[in-house]
Amino acid sequence: MEFIYPFVIAFMLVFFAELGDKTQLLVLSFSTKDKARNILFGVALGTFFSHGLAILFGSKLGSFENSTFSFYADIFTYSSFLLFGILGFICTNKDNDETSSKSSLLNKLNNIKLNYILIIALSIVIGEIGDKTFLASLGLGLQYPSSKFSLILGSITGMVLSNSFALFFGKFLGNKLKPSLVQFLSNIIFILFGILGFVCMFLSTVL
Repeated sequence: MEFIYPFVIAFMLVFFAELGDKTQLLVLSFSTKDKARNILFGVALGTFFSHGLAILFGSKLGSFENSTFSFYADIFTYSSFLLFGILGFICTNKDNDETSSKSSLLNKLNNIKLNYILIIALSIVIGEIGDKTFLASLGLGLQYPSSKFSLILGSITGMVLSNSFALFFGKFLGNKLKPSLVQFLSNIIFILFGILGFVCMFLSTVL
């Protein structure tokens, strides 16, 4: 349970947040230029160096044996989940503009004559720094400092599986899943995990 719970949280947050995101636009643009396994390996590599480092840094801070620090770290983590979800409903147009600007950056990287695996990994590192899933990974590291491996594995699995859908079912996703619906599900997931976290904090103090 100590492994599965952090894994599931990291997986679900990343999986739903990345559906329809700029990373999938990159994957779709490379789908005709390289083998699927190479593209997904680039996704996994980029995720490790973005979300993985965020988790490791958060885990380092969260490992401090201080009950007061741990309490405020929990508040930061769950508040950030709620904030990301709420802002996702409020700032829809701003998110679309940000996605467009990052997509143009990915298109420029697409034209660079380098190994496609490295281009994808580099693009994900650039695109994810400061993104809500990156900050959520930092918060998860704070919350579960002893579960670094399961958090990183969950984050990478969520990113790879999300982009696998884009790679193999791109046309279906584009026709059947509206971006607004995907964004709605992503925001709900963040809010639910935030509420669940505060409920668990309250129960742990009462019981």
